Amino acid sequence: MNSRPWKPTLYAVLVGELLAITGFNTSGPIIPFYLQDLGIHDAVRINLYTGLINALPAITLAVAAPLWGHLADQYGRKPMLLRAMFGGVLVLLLQGLVTEPWQLLVLRMIQGAITGTVAAATVMVASIAPQEEQGSALGLLQMTVFVGASAGPLFGGVISDFFGHRVTFFATSALLLIAGAVVAKFVQDDFVRPPTRGPTHRWWPDPRALTPSKALWALLAVVAADQVAGSITAPFLPLFIQNLSIRGSMVSSTTGLILGLGALSSAIAAASVGKLSYRWGYGRTLVLCMGSAALFTIPQAFVTSPLELLGLRLISCFFIGGTMPSANALIAQRVQPGKQGSVYGLTSSISSTSNALGPVIGATMAASFGFGSVFLGTGLILGLAGGAIALSVRHPHPHASA
Repeated sequence: MNSRPWKPTLYAVLVGELLAITGFNTSGPIIPFYLQDLGIHDAVRINLYTGLINALPAITLAVAAPLWGHLADQYGRKPMLLRAMFGGVLVLLLQGLVTEPWQLLVLRMIQGAITGTVAAATVMVASIAPQEEQGSALGLLQMTVFVGASAGPLFGGVISDFFGHRVTFFATSALLLIAGAVVAKFVQDDFVRPPTRGPTHRWWPDPRALTPSKALWALLAVVAADQVAGSITAPFLPLFIQNLSIRGSMVSSTTGLILGLGALSSAIAAASVGKLSYRWGYGRTLVLCMGSAALFTIPQAFVTSPLELLGLRLISCFFIGGTMPSANALIAQRVQPGKQGSVYGLTSSISSTSNALGPVIGATMAASFGFGSVFLGTGLILGLAGGAIALSVRHPHPHASA
């Protein structure tokens, strides 16, 4: 832990990350309309390009994240956060200037490879916060991510409606520029380069650093389960609500309300549960959140009205939102300080891959076994991940170091 007061740096990271996540989420909803501006009017081609534009960046992020995490261990956490933000400034600016759909696709793939602000910010926060404050600090960071992800589409929709689709990308670039300036000015990083011993791996992580303990693998499984649970319902939820709703004209607004309030519930949990998790014990908190999330996800398969679905999702999203601060705090405790970047890079890779697979898994299960099976499968995934933590984390009582 560095000798400087750490909270001013934390607040600067939170402000920068809020701006960055808001920016990155402005352009997602308008991609199909932007493709129309670029000359695609066939519905099949629009759907194809939209799918590729959303899926391929997750793959490039998953491949590049361990590299950036390793470089954070070698050259510092702040440079990696600045790389992610200022790299986004350039690539989003170029996206607003494209003239062909393939150019947008290539730039989105580059965006996935060179950005990754969440992983960079997580490494930064985990490295500066004292052990007893890690859950609280990481919870605030997770809350910031949820808030930015919720505000981004609204901000992008307003900009797009009033000023045009291209301007949305320029607005995103401006937000990232401000975010990078905040980090450059106010974030302090007392990084000390580790001494070189034996063969070095300057540009790629040493595989031995990515061979964690059984407990660490269980924590990585929690990360995967959390992302799958958060994204698995995306393809079919509107159709599921349509089957429940008597007034079909209200399906879109009802879906938006359920998703929006669920995200708000997760944001509240990330801050409140993260603040209390050290007192309760990170392991105990994580098991409680995973088990409770499973408990309130399974009954969603049997609801008969949108109101019942909303009530259960508010509770399940709350517990899902409470998992990541405790999981990240436990990861930070189980990793040597000089290897945090590599492991959080791997965590980001797993997170991105799981987030991309979630909708595919959900759509496949819904098509094969019906909508209810998705909730049952999600509950099973969450329950198994919670069980793995209960078995592998030896000291889940308060203030235990493990």
